[in-house]
Amino acid sequence: MNIEEYLDILACPKCKGKLLYNKQKNILICSDCKLVYLIEDDIPILLIEQAKPLDGYLPKN
Repeated sequence: MNIEEYLDILACPKCKGKLLYNKQKNILICSDCKLVYLIEDDIPILLIEQAKPLDGYLPKN
């Protein structure tokens, strides 16, 4: 199974909200918490302390 098939059961560990998958960057995004969860070797790293701020992953205008 790939990440897209797990999106229905994956949730943000901080707010329990829905995660969005960015296929280009291979990351999971919580738009409510403004956090990015990395995916390493097809395994989502859903640890709050390892999440990155969403600002660093948005394109600069």
